[in-house]
Amino acid sequence: MSALRYVYALCRPFSAPLQHPLTGVGGAPARQVEHHGLVAVVSQVPEEDFAEEPLKAHLEDLDWLTATARAHQKVIDALSGVTTPLPLRLATVFRDDSGVRVMIEERKDDLRRALDRVEGRVEWGVKVYIDDRETDTAESDSPAGKATSGRDYLRQRRTRTMAHEEMWEKVEEFARRLHGTLSSHAEESRLHAPQNSVLSRASGRNVLNAAYLVARSSSEEFVELVGRTGDDTPGIRVELTGPWAAYSFTGLMEGET
Repeated sequence: MSALRYVYALCRPFSAPLQHPLTGVGGAPARQVEHHGLVAVVSQVPEEDFAEEPLKAHLEDLDWLTATARAHQKVIDALSGVTTPLPLRLATVFRDDSGVRVMIEERKDDLRRALDRVEGRVEWGVKVYIDDRETDTAESDSPAGKATSGRDYLRQRRTRTMAHEEMWEKVEEFARRLHGTLSSHAEESRLHAPQNSVLSRASGRNVLNAAYLVARSSSEEFVELVGRTGDDTPGIRVELTGPWAAYSFTGLMEGET
């Protein structure tokens, strides 16, 4: 079977050379496809892995997905050192170089606007988690945590339910305030669906999963702001990640085979 073109990102021609050759998914060298003054960074991938049907199966394989995501991110990180890349979604593939050029031809105005929007900016991710075990532990360690009758059991169960509800109200209010504060200090923000803890392998339940577009020059202030707005309440955890290329702010539809 023939090789497909895996597209990592689009950007303008580099103003500085890469320090090392780019290596992409499966160890294949990445290269540039130029068209209309724009650059697509691509590598070849086997059709037996990245055609529509086999790709669906691979995306259910967590080990394969992790390895592919790491290789994808490695290319994006290298590009971020010399330009502002417009990253595409994981496993965006086209039939050949001509398919990549057609995509650039059809979307060149959108691509240029998107590049203008993210130029000199980075994405920061902020997540808020709640750990219900804090509430459960406090209840089980209390003198009232030992049920001696059916009535005691029902009372303790009601108490536990109320404690969970109070905790959820507290963490949701905290997440709303945090998002409002951070959004006012970012150029744009995006709310994503909460992450599944099984897939993310993070402890606790994800309450807030947000992305913020911030100027590189303002990133230090943004990071300090996240630190100042943390919460000491047991069971609430704030996680900051980045800086990333602006995945959440491209505003583009990804390609297809």
